[in-house]
Amino acid sequence: MQELPTVDFQAPNAAEEFVESLRNTGFGVLKNHPIPKSLVESIYKNWQDFFNSQEKQDFLFNKETQDGYFPPSVSEVAKGFTIKDIKEYFHVYPKGRVPAKLEAEIREYYRLANEFAATLLSWVQACAPVEVRAKFSIDLKDMIKDSEQTLLRVLHYPPMTGDEEPGAIRAAAHGDINLLTVLPAANEPGLQVQRQDGSWLDVPCDFGNLIINIGDMLQEASGGYFPSTIHRVINPTGKASTKSRISLPLFLHPRPDVVLSERYTADSYLQERLRELGVK
Repeated sequence: MQELPTVDFQAPNAAEEFVESLRNTGFGVLKNHPIPKSLVESIYKNWQDFFNSQEKQDFLFNKETQDGYFPPSVSEVAKGFTIKDIKEYFHVYPKGRVPAKLEAEIREYYRLANEFAATLLSWVQACAPVEVRAKFSIDLKDMIKDSEQTLLRVLHYPPMTGDEEPGAIRAAAHGDINLLTVLPAANEPGLQVQRQDGSWLDVPCDFGNLIINIGDMLQEASGGYFPSTIHRVINPTGKASTKSRISLPLFLHPRPDVVLSERYTADSYLQERLRELGVK
């Protein structure tokens, strides 16, 4: 199966190549970017220990603020599906709770990834046609400035047991709600993106790469020029099925008052989608 191209962040034409990949596939894969591998590696290890411990039960999620630990029993059901995904996760917001010993590291990652994301949004804006840029109510990077809605999710896909519900996979096919999602390559493969013809493309999981995909809000704000992409995480087979998978998506959300289009503000769009998903 064919893979997505990888763009060198340091290359002189990186912005154009990255945005072209986003436009053609909804995904961009970057290497040689400024987010330290050692930080990501340490987060994967320390949060694996957290998910293996009972301490996670002390951080059960708050329904109002949506921060904290979400056990497998309340895992998401992707839109159009009835079976829960096989995963547990922890939501990190700027003002949300985080276990004390994990806090400094995860806050630093949140800060670095947010700064980096502003650069990527600037690339998207600069490489968009004039008529598409004219649709943006403010600069894309300013939509996320000081946003308390941007969500860092620490995901844990546990090893397969053989007792999974028939048809259940780690993450059923879905699109993201936000502007862009920034994701360091996970410690195990499985992420796939759907092509326009319905077939699936493997996303490279070389450790150290960053994977970026378009969410529904950027599709809405660009009048459909930047397509939100359906993606999934398939179940591993063979030896890989005995391993956990940790993943660290940062979902870039505009401030609630940001105007996305004639139809929506960021807040009205988000609330509509949360109702559809049964979260609200």
